[in-house]
Amino acid sequence: MARYLIQASYTAAGVKGLLKEGGSSRRAAVAKAVAGMGGTLESFYYAFGSVDVFAIIDMPDAVSVAATSMAINATGLVSTTVTPLLTPEEIDKAAKKSVKYRAPGK
Repeated sequence: MARYLIQASYTAAGVKGLLKEGGSSRRAAVAKAVAGMGGTLESFYYAFGSVDVFAIIDMPDAVSVAATSMAINATGLVSTTVTPLLTPEEIDKAAKKSVKYRAPGK
């Protein structure tokens, strides 16, 4: 499974729904959506500022993450940004791979 950081920002209408349902209810809804795609919700935190929610999820593949993100964004009540997360060991593997690339103008 691959791990992803989800950053979510509520619209004004989304905040109204959050006030009505509560934070725990929204975390449960996200956990259920992620589980429905074969993943797990590792952590879920609210924050102050331009980003309202930070969550880390484990998902079987990028397609499942994309489907989940599109379904959430399609509500119009929240906007998400998805960032793939890599372990130090994965970076070690990447650093050992040989990439043939020519920089622009070189």
